[in-house]
Amino acid sequence: MEGTSGEGGAPASVPLAKWKNDFSRKFQYYLDRSTPHPVERWLGSLAVAAVYVLRVYLVQGFYIVSYGLGIYVLNLLIGFLSPMVDPELETLDGASLPTRGSDEFKPFIRRLPEFKFWYSITKAFCVAFLMTFFSIFDVPVFWPILLFYWIVLFALTMKRQILHMIKYKYIPFDFGKKKYGGKKPSAGSRRD
Repeated sequence: MEGTSGEGGAPASVPLAKWKNDFSRKFQYYLDRSTPHPVERWLGSLAVAAVYVLRVYLVQGFYIVSYGLGIYVLNLLIGFLSPMVDPELETLDGASLPTRGSDEFKPFIRRLPEFKFWYSITKAFCVAFLMTFFSIFDVPVFWPILLFYWIVLFALTMKRQILHMIKYKYIPFDFGKKKYGGKKPSAGSRRD
């Protein structure tokens, strides 16, 4: 028979599929549990990035992989700093971000949420780390030129993003913003 192992006619891929399903469930469980702990998640990602940087430093190669990783992280950063609905395109529809106190308040919603941003960066560093074990990805290149080009690209891209933020008056971060709380119980209305 095709696709069967000799035991009871069960397909040979069933144990592999079961293992993959079990692994996927456990991975998703731990991923879900990490959601309310952003500081710990980012510290773990920083550790993964440090291991990658140490690997590239010790091997003295894989600069093309690092450059590609840098471009990908820059792309993720732009998505993280951008609003879900671009105000330039929204003005064509007649709706825009509030510019006066009487305008309707619209909260800042990111195009790329923080959790997906973290997960994508961590995955990217893990993939880049794995790529450093295959010599096919170690293309000889003069790395200072790549580094200079990436810095110029970063500066120009961030300048454009910051000008966009200033033009449409939005801040993609929570610090420095007013925090509004619910009604606090007064001392006279307390029950014993």
